Amino acid sequence: MAVPLPTAQTRWRCTLCGNLTRFDVTRSTRAVEYVHLDLAGEPGVEEREVLSETIESVRCRWCNAVDQVELVDRPNTGLSD
Repeated sequence: MAVPLPTAQTRWRCTLCGNLTRFDVTRSTRAVEYVHLDLAGEPGVEEREVLSETIESVRCRWCNAVDQVELVDRPNTGLSD
């Protein structure tokens, strides 16, 4: 089951323990990368374009629950744009 990504208005919350901050995320990513090798042959990614990304599972670091994450509204910070 795919887990939706948080947005600017939402965040993840564990439905079992209430955790809002610590999660292990398993994701699949398809990307194109521009890799530059230095003279010693060490690679470094200089540009990356994500073509697709899917969150496969989210595990709570506090209670170890798997796929018990929901999206909840972020609190209003009182800051205006």
